[in-house]
Amino acid sequence: MSRPADTPIDAATEAERLLRICAACMYCDGYCAVFPAIAGKHGFPLAEIDHLAHLCHNCRGCWYACQYAPPHPFAVNLPRTLAAVRQESFARHVRPRWLAGAFARTGWIVAVVVGAVTLAALALVLIAVPPEILLGVHTSGGAFYRVVPWGIMTAAAGLSFAWAVVAVAAATVAFWRTIGPRAPLRIVLRALPAALADVVTLRNLGGGGHGCNDTGEKLSGERRASHHVLVAGFALTILSTVSAALLHHVTGAPAPYPVVSLPVLAGTLGGVLMLAGVAGLAAVETRADREPAAPAETRMNIGLLALLAATAASGLAVLGLRATAAMGLALTLHLGVVVGTFLVLPATKMLHAPFRAAALLRAAIDRLIAPPRRSGGE
Repeated sequence: MSRPADTPIDAATEAERLLRICAACMYCDGYCAVFPAIAGKHGFPLAEIDHLAHLCHNCRGCWYACQYAPPHPFAVNLPRTLAAVRQESFARHVRPRWLAGAFARTGWIVAVVVGAVTLAALALVLIAVPPEILLGVHTSGGAFYRVVPWGIMTAAAGLSFAWAVVAVAAATVAFWRTIGPRAPLRIVLRALPAALADVVTLRNLGGGGHGCNDTGEKLSGERRASHHVLVAGFALTILSTVSAALLHHVTGAPAPYPVVSLPVLAGTLGGVLMLAGVAGLAAVETRADREPAAPAETRMNIGLLALLAATAASGLAVLGLRATAAMGLALTLHLGVVVGTFLVLPATKMLHAPFRAAALLRAAIDRLIAPPRRSGGE
C-alpha cells in the first residue's frame, strides 16, 4: 500500500488506496462522518469515493493524527486527496456538461464573467440614462427604478437566478444518482431529520467535539462559527429580498423603503454578517497549513468568498448611498455583480453545499440500514 511520495497518480485511485489503509486502521474514527462510513469496507468504487469525498468536511484532524502521514512510506494525506476528488466530482456532475472545464480555471472565469457583466451593465446605464437621472438624488418611492427600470432589473436578476437554480439542481440530481443508496422511500424520509440536523449544525466541523485543525495543530471552531455567520447573513438577505417583493406587489409600495423597515434592516444586518463570515473564512484560508490542502480547492474557496464579499459589499453600498448622487452608479454596479454571480454560480464552490447535503443524507440512510458496529473486544 505504500508508494513514493512523488509518484503521479489519479486522485480517485489514490483515494481508494488511502481509504483501504484508513479502513484497516480506524484510529481517526471519532473525527468526522467519513470514518464510520468506511468501517468494515474493503473496496471503494468511484461512486463510494465520490460520496466520501463530499462527506469529508476538511477538518484536517486525521492529517495531524495519522501515524502513516509523510514521511511514512504509506504517505497518507487523506484531506488533500479527497479535496482533489471533490474537484473531479464537481466536473463530472456539473450540468450543463460543457461547464466541466470551468472548474480547472474557476478563478479567472469568475473574474472575467462577473467583471464583464458589471462593466456591461455600467456601460448600458451610462448610455441609456440621462446624467441628471443617473447622478440625481432620488428619495421618493420607485427611486431605484428611475435609474434601472423595474422590468429590466427583475428580468436580469430573475433569469440569471433561474439559470443558477436549475443548473445547480440538475448537478445535485446527477450527483445523487451516483451516490444514492438503494433504500425504500420510508428509510429516506426517516433519515432526513438526522441529515438536516448535520447540515444545519455543521456537526462534522466540530472535529469530534474538540474543534477542527483550522489553522494548524491547534484546535478551534473558527471555521464552523464563520460558516454559521455567513449562512445567517445570507438568509437575512433572502428575507430582505422576499419582504421587499411582498411590499412591492402586495401593498404597492416600491423601493427604497425606510431605514426601520424589514427589507432594509434585514438587508443591512445580512450584508454585515456575510462580510464578517467571509472575513473569518478568508482568515482561516490564509493561515491554513498548505500540506493537507489541494491548490485547486483553495483557489475555488477564495473565488467563492470573493464573489460573496463583492455581492454583500455592493449591496451595502446601495443602502448607504441611496440618498446621494452616487446611488445610481452603486445600484448599477450591484446589479451587475449579482447577475454575474448568478451566471457563474454553477461552476463555483457553491456546489459543495448541495453536494455535501446529499452526502450527509446518504450517510444518515446508511446508518439506518447498516448492521450495528461491534467493538474490537466483542
